[in-house]
Amino acid sequence: MSDNHGNTPAAWTFVTVAMLGFVVGAAGMLFEPINWTIFWIGVGLAVASLVIFAVMAKLGYHESGH
Repeated sequence: MSDNHGNTPAAWTFVTVAMLGFVVGAAGMLFEPINWTIFWIGVGLAVASLVIFAVMAKLGYHESGH
């Protein structure tokens, strides 16, 4: 396992945006009737977090600072 396991800006950004996506998606399901627009926005944020992570990793933000 690498020394920077989960302690990089790319990893923190990925987790933060993915968590926001799950919270937004869950909030959309709390409405009666379910608000599918808000739910799919949450899904989009969760998927976007993967893209953001890949871009940040390519830019070098997923490397150890030591």
